[in-house]
Amino acid sequence: MNFLPRAAVAVVAAVLLALGVVPLVSGHFHLGVVVPVLLGAAGLLLAWQWQAVQRWRAARPWHATVWRLGWIGLTVWVVSVGWLWSLLAGVGLAPQAVPPVAAIVVLGSGTQDGQPRPALAMRLDTAAELARLQPQAVVAVTGGVDFGETESEGIVMARYLAAQHGMSMTSLVIEEVSTSTELNLALTKPLLQARGVDLSQPIAIVSSDFHLRRALQIAHRQGFAQPVGVAAPTPPLTRFNVWLREYFAMASSWALAEW
Repeated sequence: MNFLPRAAVAVVAAVLLALGVVPLVSGHFHLGVVVPVLLGAAGLLLAWQWQAVQRWRAARPWHATVWRLGWIGLTVWVVSVGWLWSLLAGVGLAPQAVPPVAAIVVLGSGTQDGQPRPALAMRLDTAAELARLQPQAVVAVTGGVDFGETESEGIVMARYLAAQHGMSMTSLVIEEVSTSTELNLALTKPLLQARGVDLSQPIAIVSSDFHLRRALQIAHRQGFAQPVGVAAPTPPLTRFNVWLREYFAMASSWALAEW
């Protein structure tokens, strides 16, 4: 009678563990990776010790209560993740659909060995496409020095745009200090204003699809009157993980009153 739930727990746990281990081996380390690894490992341990756990559950009434509350808590959390993901889905425009903007701000997403990580490269490719469609817009790249790196994200991003898309580095606004989305936008504002961009004008915010909702909320709080979200795709290998990480980032951003 216990075979089906035990097998279901084992299968789901194995999938979660794989979803966490694969990006972890590729050098990604954040809550969106750690949480699936921990849940997967815990689920496999539960499946392995299923009979012993069932004996413990039946031993005392409060054990059964703890068992039920644990599953209720996990279910509520999973539902909350699904609800948030439904809010994130579909936010942002494709470059071809963006109305005229005064500037294009590309938010940072991590570098490795002096090169943009795949998610950041996709943001830059999307921004370059928009810049070709709207050559009058000032392009800004943002980000400080990542852990273990020697160059800022801003410089790495600018070099990528020059090498891959033929953009002049001297024409770009390069912000090199920020370490968060809030700082990306806050520190880029005066640099844009120095180039004649008025924050009351429409300004494109380019980021990964999962990140745009929070980025636009922060942009409004930072004084961008008409931020226009432009969605870059997310690499398939890390899509589940970064969407899960955004769940925790949204909670943290809300707690810190960033939006």
